[in-house]
Amino acid sequence: MNTKTILVTGGAGYIGSHTCKALKNAGWIPVTVDNLVHGHRRAVRWGPLVEGDIREQAVLDRVFERYAPDAVIHFAAYAYVGESVHDPARYYRNNVGGTLSLLTAMRRHGCRRVVFSSSCATYGIPAKVPIAESFAQQPVNPYGRSKRMVEQILEDYDSAYGLRYVSLRYFNAAGADPQGETGEDHDPETHLIPLAMDAVLGRIPFLEIYGTDYDTPDGTAVRDYVHVSDLAEIHTRAVAYLCAGGDSCALNLGTGSGHSVWRVVAAVESVTGRRVPVKSSARRPGDPAVLYARVDRAVELLDWRPRFASLEAIVETAWSWHRRLREGA
Repeated sequence: MNTKTILVTGGAGYIGSHTCKALKNAGWIPVTVDNLVHGHRRAVRWGPLVEGDIREQAVLDRVFERYAPDAVIHFAAYAYVGESVHDPARYYRNNVGGTLSLLTAMRRHGCRRVVFSSSCATYGIPAKVPIAESFAQQPVNPYGRSKRMVEQILEDYDSAYGLRYVSLRYFNAAGADPQGETGEDHDPETHLIPLAMDAVLGRIPFLEIYGTDYDTPDGTAVRDYVHVSDLAEIHTRAVAYLCAGGDSCALNLGTGSGHSVWRVVAAVESVTGRRVPVKSSARRPGDPAVLYARVDRAVELLDWRPRFASLEAIVETAWSWHRRLREGA
């Protein structure tokens, strides 16, 4: 395979940085464009960084003219559900407006392949599980709606302009690079596993569990946790698929099974050897009891299977990264 350059928007972020490493290992050159609002300069280690906002056409023009990317992987977005409810304009302006700016630059420079970082939030509250790609998409918050809008835009751009895409609908990304070269570092942190580890380390007084009265085996919400390195791998496969002439599509990314909050707490305690202090609170509005993916389409189309099959394996990589990040261990 000839060396190809891939533009990675948001490549300084959590999933983006892992994907840049996977791209480099697969023989591509990842070029990151990131405004560093939530990303980290230190996370860009496998290709050049262009600091800038994708809503600025001048920034994109410089990138396309200098690097002539063969395809784009588009992560750049705000992703805090609660914030999106309180400030939807920020989310539509950045997530939808930024994507339109990116697609405009792609058309102007003749780049017609994009892998889009979508979300299971586009489904809203499903009537049943596991969730298949054919299920109705009825998002219940502005963040999910912004992702659904972009998926619709991509469908229209494919029909009108021949821009081919793969929309990847993630469930719960978790874990860290097994070699410890990059990992999860959000501010503020909202994800369950790193919050449990912050509670273990005494950085927060307790892990707050929202809802212990769901209709699930132990009363807590069940989610599908997929390792971030597995997500990174399928991005490289999606790029290769598009570069080989593959058709546009949308794929769920998960493990096909779910774990409850209490099960995650138990896994963190088992891996760390320390107790997780917890506090039970009321359910959050709009939180479904159970969410997990049907992933056979990704298996069939891209021959992708998660390598980190167990929750403990995911937690072990997260703990190794998190302890070093927080304690310097």
